[in-house]
Formats: sequence, C-alpha cells, structure tokens
Amino acid sequence: MEAPTIKQILLITDGCSNKGEDPIKVAAAARDKGITVNVIGVLDQDILGEQGEREIKAIAAAGGGVHQIVYTEQLSQTVQMVTRQAMTQTIQGVVNVQLQQIFGKEGSIESLPPETRGEVVEIVDDLGETATMKVLVLIDASASMYSKLSAVKESIFDLSISLNSRTGDNSYSVFIFPGKRTDVENVLDWTGRLDSLTKIFAKLKTGGYTPTGPALSAAITQFSPNPITNRDELFDEEAYFEEYI
Repeated sequence: MEAPTIKQILLITDGCSNKGEDPIKVAAAARDKGITVNVIGVLDQDILGEQGEREIKAIAAAGGGVHQIVYTEQLSQTVQMVTRQAMTQTIQGVVNVQLQQIFGKEGSIESLPPETRGEVVEIVDDLGETATMKVLVLIDASASMYSKLSAVKESIFDLSISLNSRTGDNSYSVFIFPGKRTDVENVLDWTGRLDSLTKIFAKLKTGGYTPTGPALSAAITQFSPNPITNRDELFDEEAYFEEYI
C-alpha cells in the first residue's frame, strides 16, 4: 500500500473564539478536504471554563481529530502524542477504506481475524513511519496566552525533533492569531528545516481577541496547490492596531 500524505492542523489555544465565523463549521470544512484538525487546550493557573472546553471538543470532533486539555508543563509531550495519535487514526481510516473495498461495508481492522489483524497493524505502523506529514501549527496569540507562550515555543521545537526521527518527509507551517494587523498571520511557510522553526520564536507575541474561525479558514488555504506565501495577502481592509503586550 502506498504511504498517504497526512495533513493536520494543530490548534493550540486557551479560550473561546470571539470574532468571525464559527470555528466548528470551519473545522468540518477542513475534514471534508482531507485535513484533520487537532486541538490542544492550554491551562496555566487558569480555569478554561465550560464554554471553552465545549468548543475545543467540538472543533476536534468536527475536524475528525484528537483533543486534549493540559497544563503548560505537559504541553510538549501532549503535542507530540496528539500529532502521532491523529496520524495513526488517519492511516487506519485509509486502511479501512481499502478493507471495505475488499470485504464490503463491514470490513475494518477490528473485524479481521487476530492473525491477519496483527499483520495489518504492522502495515499501519510502517505507514506511520514512511507517510509524508504536513503539520500546520495554529497558535492562539490572544492576550490570555501571554504566560503560556514559552511552553508553546518549546512544544513546537520538540514536535519537529520527534517527527524528524521518522523516515517519511515532514513539513511544517506556523500561523498565529490574531496577527499584528489582521485576524491571522503566516509566520512560517512550509519547511522541513529545524532551524527555520527557531527563527519564528521572536515573532510570537500576544495580545487582542481570539478569531479562531478565520484562523482555521486561513490555515486550510495553506494546504492548497497555491498556498499563501505573502503575509500581506492575509490582511483585512480594516487594519488591526491594538497594542501588543
């Protein structure tokens, strides 16, 4: 079986969206395009709140992804775990489609005899190492993320180290929301180089509102054949002038 290309948006946030389109509907649109949306809710000493927790779960469910709510000290290992878990989930879905073509609608990894199931699980594991990974990290840079930003930076770097231990190709892109002058800003175009990730850290500052829906919409476009590479293309007509912390 040919190794698939795994497309993921990894949303890191600590609160509810409060501007723009419904992020749950946007996550569903991403899923329809073959892009998995995973969400990590980050706590410090704060309480996320019922509304924020519901939104995080709903975005991940609509996007066919995985969600976790963690404290900052757990963030790095959680980012790696969620990304790997979602990758395996996606590959299992691809394999199940193949099995359904062979065995009909009831065909799935779970329905196979134990000895055959073990062989298929090995195939899934192998594909997890050889598949091409495209991970867009979407970082909530609203004011409440100020105390959590250093943990986010560390987790991004650790994720790149973890994924680059695979034999398959990896590429990363990073968006933040809000940006300096608009709802969302592209701070790193697709790259597989570790040193490129370190260069964005100085650009990650916090302040403003939480436009999660518009940010997800912009992230989806990055997976198209002609992704946005010019940050000015993301700017709204009405510039955003709020002071950053």
